Amino acid sequence: MEADLSVDVAIVGYGPTGQLLALMLARAGHSVAVVERWPNLYPLPRAVHFDHEIARLFQACGVIHDINSIAEITDRYQWRNANHDLLMDFNWGGNGPCGWPVSTMFAQPELERVLDRHVKQLPNVTVRQGWSATALQEETDGVRLEIETGRLAEGKWLPGGERETIRARYLVGADGANSMVRQALGIEFEDLGFAFDWLVVDVKPRTPREWVPKTWQLCDPARPTTIVPGGPGRRRWEFMLLPGETAQQMNQDAVAWDLLARWDVTPDNAELERHAVYTFRGRWAKDWRAGRVLLAGDAAHLMPPFAGQGMCSGLRDAAALGWRLDAILRGRAGDALLDSYGPERCNHVREIIDFSIELGKVICITDPQAAAARDRDMLAAQATPGFAAPQAPQPRLGAGFYDADASGSGLLTPQGIVEFNGRRGLFDDVFGVHFALVARDQAVLDTLSHANRLALEEQGVIVTHFGAGGFVDVQGIYADYLAKHAAVAVLARPDFYSFGAARDVQALDALVDAWREALQPAVRA
Repeated sequence: MEADLSVDVAIVGYGPTGQLLALMLARAGHSVAVVERWPNLYPLPRAVHFDHEIARLFQACGVIHDINSIAEITDRYQWRNANHDLLMDFNWGGNGPCGWPVSTMFAQPELERVLDRHVKQLPNVTVRQGWSATALQEETDGVRLEIETGRLAEGKWLPGGERETIRARYLVGADGANSMVRQALGIEFEDLGFAFDWLVVDVKPRTPREWVPKTWQLCDPARPTTIVPGGPGRRRWEFMLLPGETAQQMNQDAVAWDLLARWDVTPDNAELERHAVYTFRGRWAKDWRAGRVLLAGDAAHLMPPFAGQGMCSGLRDAAALGWRLDAILRGRAGDALLDSYGPERCNHVREIIDFSIELGKVICITDPQAAAARDRDMLAAQATPGFAAPQAPQPRLGAGFYDADASGSGLLTPQGIVEFNGRRGLFDDVFGVHFALVARDQAVLDTLSHANRLALEEQGVIVTHFGAGGFVDVQGIYADYLAKHAAVAVLARPDFYSFGAARDVQALDALVDAWREALQPAVRA
């Protein structure tokens, strides 16, 4: 039977991960179909935080300014005990290595509306909302996806009768924790067994109010609680369920208002936007690829929220898939390029999950004696000269598409302000987003072999340098980066991770040789 719709990439799931991937691929010129069982964008808050790296991804997709209009920066995250003594003070002020604020808060429905608007402006994207993916099958040259209309009633999906077939060269399951795609592939989770139930309450205060602290964690064994912005005009409280409490008992308006009363938040001065009990878990899919089908976002991993990295990790998945699929579909790389996606991202996610769980182990203490011991230890640590709060990890990617022996490879590269040809701005705005070879001077680039120069040109790589005849490194970001790695040049990927830095001109040709070999000729696309 002939397919009703044929595209380069089909995406199941239209949350932020699916939206960003659709936007990336369509902006690169590829045809995309997205399938989402909800007929409209999900209207209630979920994620509330993104970091500087994610802001750079939004910048790359041309949506950052629209997103900043519905977001707010937060510069500190504090932990306080039951007496409100300061246990930990995380400094989130200023910009991170990617040139954007370290920490930004938002409301997910508003972010999704921004992404949705940009996606639907692109003529090469078909969005099927109110359609459910029911079956998939890999074929010789692609994937066949069966979908049907339906509706949700009391949490259950009721088929609507209309059916359609989508054929895609590749398919990505970004369809959440209960992923139909993952289940269809028979992929299981690795689970660390860390699970706690929390009541998440989102509130819209009716009048402006200064919240002090603005972003904080109450480490009170009587009820561990998180209090953070939920984007402009919103606040979020997360209350840990105590032994004996059930989700059914706690997920009630009256319970939410009773818990909020401590902060003088009442029906008279605030609107209760949402309350829901979530089980925070740490787990990841054992496999992220099966042939032409790949997993991303919550379909591939879940983590506790204490580091604010759940949605961020899904958007990194989208970026890691976006440039790979673009290269393959253009015939610039072989299908084997996708083999490195899962191992790279899984290792990265596991480190963040571990960090989130370690934070959770400190926060989720409900035994008064254990909490008192924790408080003593943390207060004593703060009094130690040179003490600094731990920072969120910047993990190295798992084994994958980079030169493992090169300095800085597999780690995030920075972005700074540059001046070039009369234009001043962040590097990606001035030069674009592709592979980028950045050298300390033209003399370094002049040493490249003819074959490597040709390969860089054919792949559309940005080849540039700072200093005389090149761009002005306004903040010294690139000079500092090369000095840190004792390097003369760095080759960065389109998702901003380093393929590697070359310590001298001989190493530079070897680095580009390794990059060419890793891309491989097109095997199937």
